[in-house]
Amino acid sequence: MENAKLSKTSKPNLVAADGKHSRHAIIALSIAAVFFLFEFVTRVSPSTATETISADLGLSRAGLGVFSSLFFWIYAPMQIGVGLLLDRYGARRFVVPAIALCAGGMMLIGVAPSAFVAALGRILTGFGASFAFVGALYVVNHWFAPKRFALLSGLVNAVGMLGTAVGVIWLTSLVQSAGWRPSFIGIGVFGLALFVLALFAFRDAPSAGDSATHPSPIGPLKQVIKSPQVWLVACVGALVYMPINVYGGLWGNEELTADHGLSSVAAETAVSMVFWGMALGSVLWGAVSDALGHRKWIVFGCAILAMLAWSVVIFLPLTQLWIVSVLLFLGGLSCGGQMLTFAMAKEGQDQSTVGTVTAFVNMIGIGAALVFQPLVGVLLDFTDNDHALALSVVPLCLVLAAGLTVVLREPDQPHLRAKRRAE
Repeated sequence: MENAKLSKTSKPNLVAADGKHSRHAIIALSIAAVFFLFEFVTRVSPSTATETISADLGLSRAGLGVFSSLFFWIYAPMQIGVGLLLDRYGARRFVVPAIALCAGGMMLIGVAPSAFVAALGRILTGFGASFAFVGALYVVNHWFAPKRFALLSGLVNAVGMLGTAVGVIWLTSLVQSAGWRPSFIGIGVFGLALFVLALFAFRDAPSAGDSATHPSPIGPLKQVIKSPQVWLVACVGALVYMPINVYGGLWGNEELTADHGLSSVAAETAVSMVFWGMALGSVLWGAVSDALGHRKWIVFGCAILAMLAWSVVIFLPLTQLWIVSVLLFLGGLSCGGQMLTFAMAKEGQDQSTVGTVTAFVNMIGIGAALVFQPLVGVLLDFTDNDHALALSVVPLCLVLAAGLTVVLREPDQPHLRAKRRAE
């Protein structure tokens, strides 16, 4: 029996043949992808000014780690609620106001007179951002054919990563020239412009929303959490994505300036290569996986390659910018295999639970940042800024991810089975 079956009340999630619906699909996907780009820039923004934010708000390194992780403390638990809401009511009524909340949070951080007010802004940003990625994948699932999910979800992630790769370098330079407060306010203004665009242009797919298949609002969640495969896939995804959140999202710039002698701008340029690599990997591994009909062994290989790349960066005293940049690009490229975990989780579930299962996997992945971002900060304080020791958790997590991947099942989808038979 096919795993990803349509519920009795579900409508086909295909782009309609007429130009109007095709146009709505492309516009909805574009807005959702740009929202994810914007959300990711807000997520990693503290990494562009760690020293000045710490000094201005009176934070220790551990305190900065906690401040940054506040985003994830609200983002992670919100994922389940986001998934249930999208499955039941569709994306538009939640994604559009979420853009405004995310933008408002960044502006509040920019004008914050104290660490407490800045923390409130960080929480508000995380609340709005919690609808971005799951909302984008929900749009992919309901506007486009199932066989396109792995590739298009990777494309969404690529837009976010590419935008972040460019945006973080630009933001670092802007912070140095204009200060972190005006820079953060400017990010918020961009978000408000995106909100206005979404208000008039974002539309739900005809198949969006389903309150009949699961009369209980938490029905999809009950179905999802009963699956051991979903739990394993979520843990693997969290561990493979961990370097992006911890190194790329917060501590990479500081490690490169402290241990490799790079300037702040050069370090951020090198860190941006993580996102360039992640962008390419998100699309590449989805295409390779669809072509070969395999998911798990590609994720396994990606985890091993990422572990090797980050181990060299963290443990060897490299000083050449180009070598560090190439290694971080390879690390990000390998971590792009994490996007396949969303396809693996979705492909074992009913159509009516897609938002919830996507949100659940994302929640576990982002929830890991609640532990590891502050943990690295604590280890830095405890070890007198020994970055190699503090960041050794990165390759350790990748080794664990590879081990867990071995016990995963390959999704049993028609288009994947056909590719495997052709080998």
